[in-house]
Amino acid sequence: GIEAIFISNLAASAFSFVVLIPTIISNLDFSIDKSYLKKMLFFGITYLPASVASMIVQVVDVPIIRGLTDESTLGIYRANYKLGIFMMLFVSMFHYAWQPFFLTNAKAENAKKIFSKVLSLFLIFASFMWVVLSLFIEDIARFQFLPGRSLIGKDYLVGIHIVPIILLAYIFHGLYINFIAGIYLEEKTKYLPVITGVGALLNIVSNFILVPQIGILGGAISTLLSYIVMAIGIFIVSQRFYKIDYEFDLILKVMFVIVLISTIFYYFTFTSGLTFSIKLILLAIFVILFFVLKIIKPNDIKASIRMLMRK
Repeated sequence: GIEAIFISNLAASAFSFVVLIPTIISNLDFSIDKSYLKKMLFFGITYLPASVASMIVQVVDVPIIRGLTDESTLGIYRANYKLGIFMMLFVSMFHYAWQPFFLTNAKAENAKKIFSKVLSLFLIFASFMWVVLSLFIEDIARFQFLPGRSLIGKDYLVGIHIVPIILLAYIFHGLYINFIAGIYLEEKTKYLPVITGVGALLNIVSNFILVPQIGILGGAISTLLSYIVMAIGIFIVSQRFYKIDYEFDLILKVMFVIVLISTIFYYFTFTSGLTFSIKLILLAIFVILFFVLKIIKPNDIKASIRMLMRK
């Protein structure tokens, strides 16, 4: 099942670590620079509570939902939550590429302009992934890639409506990762535990409030709220110390389109049902709005095609 992806990742990482041990040891210098060590410890020590808080955001919903509902409901929640793996993998790939990129380019003359453009491109691509996956995730989940085998069992599809919210939560997690560049570059990691701690606390409180009212949808919304608050928090702090002029008009337009599509999506989901033709219409509306609102411009597409052709 889906767990095999994580096991494969773990095995690959362990293999890489073992193979690289001789190279790492041969390049080690065992002398200690006390001033550098002190600076490094101060910079990194905040990651411990921040990592714990981030882990709470990721896992605390499970025991709360188990306690407030039952194992059957929890099973439906977890099965559908796992379908967010497509966006999670995209955000993870962005994370691994983004950190070395901004550290390498931080001293470039137009670094902030580049970082702003990266955020815009991330949001455009992630939002397109979001609308395609949100509209067709049930079709993807039902597809039998082997005889009698699909991503989740048909009995779990009753919870498929939480997937768009989980996917959106991962997008905000991606924004958090993007905004964190300023925190790293200005060595202000002391703010991370506070921001992630607020996110974790919000997750716990909102789960206890929402799950009894709206079931597993409450768990998904709690996750989304946590990542939204964390993204906003890291943005505010990062802008204070490392101001970047992001394309806010583009960001607001993308968010408007997402909210609009979400509203229509859930209206049909909870009323007459979401037919395949309605899904295609919503996808068409999404694409048309991206051009009408000039989120994507024809010249940008032509420039991208020319760049790819040169490569």
